Amino acid sequence: MILHEFTMGDVEDPYLYAAFPISEWQKTEMGQWVMGNVEGQASFHIHPDPVQYGYRVVITGKLNPRAETFFRLKFK
Repeated sequence: MILHEFTMGDVEDPYLYAAFPISEWQKTEMGQWVMGNVEGQASFHIHPDPVQYGYRVVITGKLNPRAETFFRLKFK
């Protein structure tokens, strides 16, 4: 499931520029909860965003049904 997503402008190295916002998100209440409750590891994917001429970064992971319900009620 999608745990967090954000967009970036057109940059030369999107993986390098995505690292800082991802690390900042991990420090938030949502990020800390996700990192403690995700099954396995969360992963991120970077896709071109043709609407904004930049990139879309999507953090995904698997949560058990109880954790997913909590996540949807509290953070979405």
